[in-house]
Amino acid sequence: MDDRDKWIESIVAAGEGYHIEFKESLDKSFVEEVCAFANSNGGKVFLGISDKGVIKGVQTDNSFRSRVPDSLRQLQPQLDVKIEVHDNFIVADVPEGSEEPYACSRGFFLRNGANSQKLNRNEIIAFFQKEGRIRFEELRNGKADFENDFDERAFRNFLKLAGITSSIDKMALLRNLDCVTDDGKLNNAGVLFFAKDIDFLLNHAIVVCVLYKGTKKVNILDKKDFKENIVENIDNAILFVKRHTNVEYKIEKIQREEIPDIPDIALREAIINAVCHRDYFDRGSNVLVEVFDDRVEISNPGGLPSGLKPSEFGSRSVARNPLIASLLHRIDYIEKVGTGINRIKQAVDENEKASVEFSFDGSFSVIFRKGDAISNVGLGEKLGEGSEKSSEKILEIIKHNPTITREEISEIINLSIRGVEWNLSKLKDEGKIKRIGSRKSGHWEVIESFNY
Repeated sequence: MDDRDKWIESIVAAGEGYHIEFKESLDKSFVEEVCAFANSNGGKVFLGISDKGVIKGVQTDNSFRSRVPDSLRQLQPQLDVKIEVHDNFIVADVPEGSEEPYACSRGFFLRNGANSQKLNRNEIIAFFQKEGRIRFEELRNGKADFENDFDERAFRNFLKLAGITSSIDKMALLRNLDCVTDDGKLNNAGVLFFAKDIDFLLNHAIVVCVLYKGTKKVNILDKKDFKENIVENIDNAILFVKRHTNVEYKIEKIQREEIPDIPDIALREAIINAVCHRDYFDRGSNVLVEVFDDRVEISNPGGLPSGLKPSEFGSRSVARNPLIASLLHRIDYIEKVGTGINRIKQAVDENEKASVEFSFDGSFSVIFRKGDAISNVGLGEKLGEGSEKSSEKILEIIKHNPTITREEISEIINLSIRGVEWNLSKLKDEGKIKRIGSRKSGHWEVIESFNY
């Protein structure tokens, strides 16, 4: 038995599989199998072998041979399929296509195990999305009405940040920025950057920020849903985290040095990355920024973009939303596409107060862990001026202004919201103050029995 016979014997013995398909004759399903292999990882179609692995044979004369490539001309786009003619069978060697998805006259097909299946409408859409053939940012937004929804203020701010003169015609600029369709309607990128209300037009594109008490998702101390344009959402999310995390003041020179729990560069890059590279086709999730006592988690829908392997993470860049990335780059929110992850790692390494972890299983998450996790027991001392001193200041403030908010107290005494919350809780437990009414419309009261 020569090598060719051994090869055929091994193929027949193994049977059909993900990369092997047997066809007894050249029928209309032949091109469907080729289409499925092209959309998958390639494979071989054997003409002249039955499903059960019996070599039936086919004609191999010139007339029959020409019918094989002729039948493949219906593939769109065209694909170079190598045809190998043997004594009594023909092999179509199908490469993995580089221009997926491929279609034949009967639709789109994909390899599923040892079978080929025709894709339905939703599967076709999902496949196009996966391969980057449909980009959310470029799609026309059917809800957006340019006259009513376009935000001139956001547009002027963008032009200022990008260093673009406002003397140029507005619609011409928007077309050059790829934010409107040919007929002058806002696409999704235009809505994200220049709409007055993205909550109505793209309600899954808001950024949700939450502050928890402790280290678990149980007690919420503060929550904000940011619904402005993409630039303001980024800025507001960054401010939310900075307001609820701590800064250590180090004085070794004439000027004091501020050392935040999380390096500003790393925090900024992580939030921009979450907003820029999220999967906007996922309408069931938002970008989520969560602040705990011991960590900050920033997560977004969508794992690694199609075409980026886990082993390439951090060393190779594939933009899921290249138009959004380009627009953010114009205003210097992105320094250089593909450098964000390394900038986060470098900033954390230099800071030495935090560590960082990345997760991309279904969703993408950046987790900053604080070097010295702050427990509720010693929170007051850790926050800077000592528990007793902070409590005294808060008591004095409440005495003169009972309706003051936690946020206002935070600004007055330069203490994080979390620190204010801890001290207020401590004062209530000690019977020194009580809350009258709701958090929004109520007020504080210093208890008279307490010898203030």
